Amino acid sequence: MNKLKGYQEYIKELGQKIKIYRVMKEMSQQDLEDKTGVSKRSISRLEQGGSVQLENLLKILLALELGDNIDLLVPDQTKKPSYYLNKTDIKNKRVRKKTEKNDFKWGDEL
Repeated sequence: MNKLKGYQEYIKELGQKIKIYRVMKEMSQQDLEDKTGVSKRSISRLEQGGSVQLENLLKILLALELGDNIDLLVPDQTKKPSYYLNKTDIKNKRVRKKTEKNDFKWGDEL
């Protein structure tokens, strides 16, 4: 059975993901502080699963070039889900079932 997460679990997961992005961008917490104005202590607290101000979270996401994903936090209900797909990924692509040699036989051919 699928158990719903509590808000603390979401905060912890978000902090871990932010740390991964920061490390992948080869940024130290000090570099992120310099770029955002958010204290190193707040960045560390977020990465360890603590809470930070929404404004600071948005500054961090923008500094890590994740601003395009902010709209996904609360999607626009007037848009269809397909709007959020990357259109270039699905353009002119079809899935076709590849079949091997036709091994079908009628019942009287056995």
